[in-house]
Amino acid sequence: MDQKKTVRAWVLYDWANSAYSTTMVAAVLPIFFVSVPGAGVGDAAASYWAYTQSAAMFLLVLLSPILGAVADVSGSKKKLLGIFMALGVMSTALYALVGEGQLWFAVVLTLLGVIGNSGANSFYDALLPGIAKPADRDRVSAQGYAYGYLGGGLLLAVNLMMVQKPEWFGLDTLGGTRLAFLSVAIWWLVFSIPLFRRVPETKPETAIRAGQSIGLAFRRLGSTLRGLKNYPELLKYLIAFWLFSDGIGTIIRMATVYGETIGIGTSHLITALLITQFVGFPCAILFGRLAGRFGAKSSLYASLCIYVVITILGYFMTNATHFYLLAVMVGFVQGGSQALARSIFTRLIPVGREAEYFGFMSVWNKFAGIMGPAVFGYVNMLGNSRLGILALIAFFVLGIAVLAFVDLDKGEREAARAGGDVPPRDPALSV
Repeated sequence: MDQKKTVRAWVLYDWANSAYSTTMVAAVLPIFFVSVPGAGVGDAAASYWAYTQSAAMFLLVLLSPILGAVADVSGSKKKLLGIFMALGVMSTALYALVGEGQLWFAVVLTLLGVIGNSGANSFYDALLPGIAKPADRDRVSAQGYAYGYLGGGLLLAVNLMMVQKPEWFGLDTLGGTRLAFLSVAIWWLVFSIPLFRRVPETKPETAIRAGQSIGLAFRRLGSTLRGLKNYPELLKYLIAFWLFSDGIGTIIRMATVYGETIGIGTSHLITALLITQFVGFPCAILFGRLAGRFGAKSSLYASLCIYVVITILGYFMTNATHFYLLAVMVGFVQGGSQALARSIFTRLIPVGREAEYFGFMSVWNKFAGIMGPAVFGYVNMLGNSRLGILALIAFFVLGIAVLAFVDLDKGEREAARAGGDVPPRDPALSV
């Protein structure tokens, strides 16, 4: 197996699916959702978008741990990744058919798209331990996020032209937006092919068909819940992750909707998010290197503290210039914080049960993802979206506080005992 080609193929999936994250989650779709299918409900459309995100996260809470356990006992991580990816690609392409006032059609497609994208990401993340040694995971994880920013940013730049200059493509404004949705589906599908061709999957010693493994998966899930007491550092980390990831996820999902509610123009919103992507590319790599020098935990602390500053400044934001400055700040920390959070987690999970525990991480993440958008949606209904942004500070501060009690070296030893030999210590995970 050519390790470099394998890593490159794995990284390329981040390049592929980040087109969904940029165009469909952060930039074009939220504005389209509010102005076209949500046209008939006025200002409440922003709350419908927020509640739809929360509902999708709730459904993923129910699905993630079971699917993760099934993937581990049946050796079908790539197969399940493909199924969820296909769901995401299909719903993204169908968005080209959504017309004005078709709110519930848009809600259903958004639900399917978020479930497809997030579900596939759980299995994608679970492949990381099989392609990178413990000492390399910070770097490889950061590389994935970096290329995700670059790929998502490149397509977003093209999508921006489709939306702002649709006449270049022989279309009107609505046609340009629909073409942007189709381009995301095609990009996601095409650039995912190398992962399915080149990335290996660690098979269990005794593979079981996915259909026969459901009962075993439920039993294993119950065992995992009971067994978390054997991994106290992992449990503390999951709580910290649950908190700070909710803040990060809500900023990603609600930034453009929030900007629109305070009067910032569409072109400014999308351009600022494009800047975030290209700032995020080198900065994600930078955080991977900082982790090697100062430790992943210390680097994660730094990124979360910057997020606290971002939320405070977001409360006082009044114009496009402010939004651009905040976009640069978010780009500086977003990819790095997510990459470090992912690589730290891989060191704390029991060997051989990667997909199952990534399913658990998804549960905590998705459960948290219910709260942030729901709070924003409720506060927006009350007519004060600024307070919804300010409330995110609590998620970051509490996440930092819990993270302070996580002993990463001890957590590595707890995880290694589950799989046998203790792996070499990775200096990047030192506090």
